Amino acid sequence: MDRTHLLSDQDEAHPGPSCPAGSYADPNAVPNDGATAPPADLMPVVPGYESLGPNVIPPSNFGSAQPEAPSRVPERRFDIPAITEELAHEAFIKYASSKCCYSSKPAKEMVFTDLQSLNTYRYRLETFTESRTTEWDSEPYNGQVVDGFGVAPAPWSIPVPIPSLFQDCVKSIRVPHTSTVKGCHSCLNLGRSACSRCVNSGRTRCSHCGGMGRTGSNRCSLCQGSGMTRCHSCGGVGSIKCKTCKGQGKLLCFIKLKITWKNNVYVAVIDKGSGFPVELLDQITGEKLLTDMAPMVYPVVSFPDSSVNAASESAVREHQAQFVTTCRILQQRQTIELIPITRVHYAWNQKTHIYFVYGTEHKVYSKDYPAKCCCCSIL
Repeated sequence: MDRTHLLSDQDEAHPGPSCPAGSYADPNAVPNDGATAPPADLMPVVPGYESLGPNVIPPSNFGSAQPEAPSRVPERRFDIPAITEELAHEAFIKYASSKCCYSSKPAKEMVFTDLQSLNTYRYRLETFTESRTTEWDSEPYNGQVVDGFGVAPAPWSIPVPIPSLFQDCVKSIRVPHTSTVKGCHSCLNLGRSACSRCVNSGRTRCSHCGGMGRTGSNRCSLCQGSGMTRCHSCGGVGSIKCKTCKGQGKLLCFIKLKITWKNNVYVAVIDKGSGFPVELLDQITGEKLLTDMAPMVYPVVSFPDSSVNAASESAVREHQAQFVTTCRILQQRQTIELIPITRVHYAWNQKTHIYFVYGTEHKVYSKDYPAKCCCCSIL
């Protein structure tokens, strides 16, 4: 879960990145061939796997230690230096020039009245978790080795390589000692299924004459007047190879362990009522003031702005309560960024206006540019 907070003013969801396909190989990886397992009531009960399904399995006791409080660091001020009038003017002219319907006169003729630097911080907590679920799965049986002897290991005792930290990833593997051979439930062990196009008859209505047997006053040359032709889907046999067992009539069934790694992100933007729309900061680079990474991080307590400390405490508490009983917390990372935002007051045409210069990229936001064409005013 990825959440964005503006001091409880808004919550906004963001998707996380995906792990690269084939990031690592596993001989027990489950092939994706479309086969499905028989109904659960036809499958044997495997000790330790009595309750299969989509619900996550609570993690075993990994002895996860509580985070240690960091030593208190000397306090320091993190102030944003105001940008120069020259830089603010240059950024505004560039902004106006990028808008096809904006006149460049306000940006060129404006007179500065005030520049205010605003301390805006972005706090981010990432909690990288691993969760596991189990279910029956199958693949067509072609005489491969059946690993059905021995005691199946518990779901959380099966070692699985961890992919790159803080990247979403999903992997499925076969649980050892759970394999068994069953007759295919889809085709009743026959290896073939009734053709749905011809309903097992091997013949379909002639497409040339529409099943009438004649075209006008002449007998149909394609079906020779019968109105029916050989089914192209099954070749006239009336049945097709079973898609579940691929014509084998048997399935190798096994318990599949699905491992899901997810980077859960909590983001809080500490804004002091500047009037700037903080959603614009999603793709903006800030200055990193703090980076802390550990299996379980301790909330930030000594940052000069108390709102940042409160956001950190809330985030850490929320993630621990949400994930510690359902997932394995592998790693946490918290960062604090200082985002430069300058509010510019200027006068043009005997009226005062405001625009913002934000981010290290010096982007500009202006809610009410004073000289737009009529089409922009309508929009």
